[in-house]
Amino acid sequence: MNRVLENAFYYLDNFQSVLDWIGERYRDLLTDEEQAFIAAFPALPQPARALFVRMVMRKGELFRASKMNYAEIGCPVEAAGYLLPTGWIERDPVLSLDELFELLGKPEIAAAFGSHLHQKSARKAEQLEALRAAFAESRAFSSWYAGCTDVALRILVKPLCDRLRLIFFGNLRQDWTEFVLADLGVYRFEQVEFTPASRGFRDRRDVDHFLQLHACKERFYAGLAPIEDVMRELPIQAFENDWLEGRREKFLFQVGQHFEKQQDWERAIEVYTRCGYPGSRGRAIRVLEKAERTLEAWHLLNEAECAFESDAERQHLLRVKPRLARKLGHPKSIAKRAASPARLDVCLPVPGDGPWVEGAVRDHLGSEEAPVFYVENMLANALFGLLCWRAIFAAIPGAFFHPFHRAPADLHSLDFHQRRAAEFADCLAQCDDGRYRATILAHFEEKAGISAPFVAWESLDRSLLEMALDCIPAAHVKKWCERILADIKINRTGFPDLIQFWPLERRYKMIEVKGPGDRLQDNQLRWIDYCAAHDMPVAVCYLQWEQAA
Repeated sequence: MNRVLENAFYYLDNFQSVLDWIGERYRDLLTDEEQAFIAAFPALPQPARALFVRMVMRKGELFRASKMNYAEIGCPVEAAGYLLPTGWIERDPVLSLDELFELLGKPEIAAAFGSHLHQKSARKAEQLEALRAAFAESRAFSSWYAGCTDVALRILVKPLCDRLRLIFFGNLRQDWTEFVLADLGVYRFEQVEFTPASRGFRDRRDVDHFLQLHACKERFYAGLAPIEDVMRELPIQAFENDWLEGRREKFLFQVGQHFEKQQDWERAIEVYTRCGYPGSRGRAIRVLEKAERTLEAWHLLNEAECAFESDAERQHLLRVKPRLARKLGHPKSIAKRAASPARLDVCLPVPGDGPWVEGAVRDHLGSEEAPVFYVENMLANALFGLLCWRAIFAAIPGAFFHPFHRAPADLHSLDFHQRRAAEFADCLAQCDDGRYRATILAHFEEKAGISAPFVAWESLDRSLLEMALDCIPAAHVKKWCERILADIKINRTGFPDLIQFWPLERRYKMIEVKGPGDRLQDNQLRWIDYCAAHDMPVAVCYLQWEQAA
């Protein structure tokens, strides 16, 4: 932390690092304006550059000099003077009444508008509404508030800086604070080797497509435009960039869900049937049925049966099939039922600190010889993440393109495993020859605290990890990893709540806990079926609370 605080211009250094990174790796796809900015920025005096970055890091485009007082910058008006010739900012900008109200406090509004305000105690929003009719024309800040000695500034190149931030991060979600949090040690990131192929954007079209898609999503989520307008602006053709195409497909799926909620069956079907996002086919079948296009739903279901995209789709469609068959008059078929897991029934008094069902069962079943831990999805994911760390963070094209990735950019893509097949095969092979234990424990020590998609460091300690490795057979660890890898987005959840170990006997049992009125969810049923199919010990505990006398 001291290293950051000792360098008063840390934020400026971080901004310059981004410009250097982009200039080195992305120069071929930058516009003339972007290249000119990157070339001109370092030549400005340090206070001017620092003031500019402070403006970039803040929200909005309008600022008052009095609010930009930083010891390391000095006089903000003087620093701004060096920026004015660049055209990146303007002094005393022309403002609408709405923009003016963003900059002024209530006492200043009263001073600026005096007799025009009939109710000076009214809220700012009410004052604004009352003044709109009389002050519809925009004017310079100094003209609005003649008695003010402050200076207003407007940054004119926020969109340019946002594009540079996008090119660096590959998204508009992360911002400049990533550098600060990393410097402070709040976040640590795996160091991945970057190659020329490790670029999120391959050419300028990728940047433009991202911004086009982002604009569509922003308008859609905010409800700022009719959905028809948004869909017209959304590119119909698939993007050549795989991870960018994944974002387009996901947005299409969300649009389909919107139409479905509106019971606009025809448009929902149109979107779902041309969308490759996981779950789209199942939703299309569901909506076809609701639209009473049962035969089409049946044909699409038969097509899905030839190659289910996931266990989740299989589970869903095998429930739908009997209903569709009945509607079409097909003979009734008897579905094969999965074997029921072992069942535990317990009745316990409500704990003094409240009815936490998993905690109550954990304390009831656990003993010194056979401790029980509440792990839910944490332990299985941690074993997978630690064993397969090298494969997850493999520096393949398009996976990592800046130093602040918490996970590969393509983590949830359908070909995530396929693109790293050799690396994952080597990791999982360690369960066959016994190397897995040393690898998991070594990564637990070496990588502790590094942001990772599967390891919740705050919930994992070495004693629990060692007990798990002592009691869970290597073959079971491998099967857990294979299960997660088969569908990372879906299968990383649904694991039983508790795990019980018998260290002296080197065995374990997983326990899913259900309180009064609760039932097994679909992802839990799939995990339980998988465990049963591979002879992994699992039980479901049904808890009832004792009635007070």
